[in-house]
Amino acid sequence: MSPPSADVDIQPITTEPVPNKAAPTSAQTHSSASRLTGPLTYSGSLDQYEQFDVTAVIGREFPTLQLSEILEDDIKVRDLAILVSQRGVLFFRNQDLTVDQQKTLAQKLGELTGKPETSKLHIHALANSKRGIAVDENGKLDDEISVISSEQNRRFYKEKYDRLGKRLGSEGWHADITFEHIPSDYAILKITHPPADAGGDTLWASGYEAYDRLSPAFQRLAESLTATHYQPGFKEVKEKFGVDLIEDYRGAPENRGLEFTAVHPVVRTNPVTGWKSLFAAGNQIANGRINGVTERESEILKMYFTQLIVENHDLQVRFRWNKNDLAIWDNRSVFHTATNDYAGKRQGNRVVSLGEKPYFDPNSKSRRQALGLVPQEE
Repeated sequence: MSPPSADVDIQPITTEPVPNKAAPTSAQTHSSASRLTGPLTYSGSLDQYEQFDVTAVIGREFPTLQLSEILEDDIKVRDLAILVSQRGVLFFRNQDLTVDQQKTLAQKLGELTGKPETSKLHIHALANSKRGIAVDENGKLDDEISVISSEQNRRFYKEKYDRLGKRLGSEGWHADITFEHIPSDYAILKITHPPADAGGDTLWASGYEAYDRLSPAFQRLAESLTATHYQPGFKEVKEKFGVDLIEDYRGAPENRGLEFTAVHPVVRTNPVTGWKSLFAAGNQIANGRINGVTERESEILKMYFTQLIVENHDLQVRFRWNKNDLAIWDNRSVFHTATNDYAGKRQGNRVVSLGEKPYFDPNSKSRRQALGLVPQEE
């Protein structure tokens, strides 16, 4: 059983039907804050299913559970979200979940754990239906599903996705869509076409543990800072290939325009667990900066924060995909990267839920503190 995240729970959340993607009008009043009043407690409803932790720090696999069987059980879906937030990423084998069910699950994970009512499913500016890639065998196109396509990636970002290239694989570490003002809480990826040859694994790394690797002095420094997240790649693709980008509503009222720039705290509190996570690291800030310090200091901090993710293999977990395998992760507290070591086709459907506006709560705890792993003298 997973340890409880805290003794504090929320008032019961009324589950509303999963909405369509129609943009809220500007006249509607909305809040971008989480609706939680405190961390959530796991109830144990998923203990009946076979499961095991993949590493001590991150990852859990459910070898036999079909997510389609619990989709209508809000208690189990809520517990599922809590486990994702505690363990960082969960893995499921050979899932029969349809693309519509995948979207429903993604939205419910956030709704049942208090995300703002205006946060829906993300509409990716580039990886959307305009690329003409079907999300199922019936040729369906859907803006709320980001098709992860090796063929498209090799076309748009040739050098980065060349298996015989000379770039460092560690350059790929990121959390999804942090360039948006309202970024992701949960993401679900189902691989429909794994490479015929070996390779194409995905790795995840714990932002909780990365924070805990900082000294107390560096923790205090990081907690006092914000970072500018910036993604220039989409506009570069637009200019080079003449493709259209979605400029208007992308799943939340705040996510509009082609700036792809947002300011977020360097250390982020996950409202579901109440734990602190390093958030400013990896590719999402490679083109941005740490605010409030000199340019040189920014580069040093960016390099060190990313080094914590890249060079600590014991806060990472690696997953080998088979056809229809599925992963769910919490983008607030983990980083991930694909392994571009294959020649064949690799494709999958990713649904990204939008969460709350990132924040840091100085009263929140680290993962090690919450689990009683910190020695008394610390």
